[in-house]
Amino acid sequence: MTAPHHPMPALADRIASLDWARLTHDLLDHGFATTAPLLTAHECTDLVNRFEDEEGYRKHVIMARHNYGRGDYKYYDYPLPDLVATLRQEAYPHLVGAANEWATRLGRDTIFPNTHDAYVQRCHDAGQVRPTTLILRYGAGDFNCLHQDLYGDLHFPYQMAILLSEPGEEFTGGDFMLVENRPRAQSVGRVVPLRKGQAVIFAVNERPRMGARGFHRATMRHGVSELLSGRRFTLGIIFHDAK
Repeated sequence: MTAPHHPMPALADRIASLDWARLTHDLLDHGFATTAPLLTAHECTDLVNRFEDEEGYRKHVIMARHNYGRGDYKYYDYPLPDLVATLRQEAYPHLVGAANEWATRLGRDTIFPNTHDAYVQRCHDAGQVRPTTLILRYGAGDFNCLHQDLYGDLHFPYQMAILLSEPGEEFTGGDFMLVENRPRAQSVGRVVPLRKGQAVIFAVNERPRMGARGFHRATMRHGVSELLSGRRFTLGIIFHDAK
C-alpha cells in the first residue's frame, strides 16, 4: 500500500466542483459522461513533455506488437505523479454512489468502499498491486482497437480518459469511440467529442440497461479511430490495480 497522498488543492477543488449529479445520471443511463474542462493547458503539456522520461513508469507498450492497434503507451509506477494521484483519489469518492447503484441494478452484492485508499487496499489484498494509470501517444495513422481495461478479478466499473492535446490544432482524426453491444440487437457506436483538458468517464466493461423485463447487462468497449495528422496524447485514469 502506498503512503497517503496529499492532493493539490487547486485540482481537488476543480474535481469537487464538477456537476456530479449530472455525471452520475449520465453514467447510469448512458454508460458514459463528459466533464467540464478539468486540466489546464499547462498541466496537459507538462504530462506530455514527461512522456519520454525514463523514470516514473513501470512499463512501455508498443501497441502493434500485441495487435492492440498502433501507437504506444506507458503505465505509471508508484508513487504516482501528484496530479495523477489526485485525479484518482479525488474523483473516486464522487463515483462510488454510481458504482454501488451499478452493482445493484446488475444484481451484484459488491459494495465499493468510500475512499480510494480502501479500494486499492482491497485490490492489493487480492494480488492486484500494479498501478494501471497510463499515458497514451498516437501519431498519424495510429489507432486503438476496441477493448476493455479489466486487469484482474476486481475492477471498478468506471474509468476516466482525459485528452491532453487540442483537436484541430495538434491533431486531426483520432476520435474517442464507445461501442455498446446489446443482447439480441445490433451494436450501438458513439463518437465522444472532447477538447484539451476535458475528460470522459465511461463504463469499464458493461452498464445496466433497462429493458422490458428490467435491467440487463450491455457490454461496452472503447477505442480511438485512426489519427489523420499530428500527435494525440491521452491520460487514462483507471481506479483498480492490476495483477
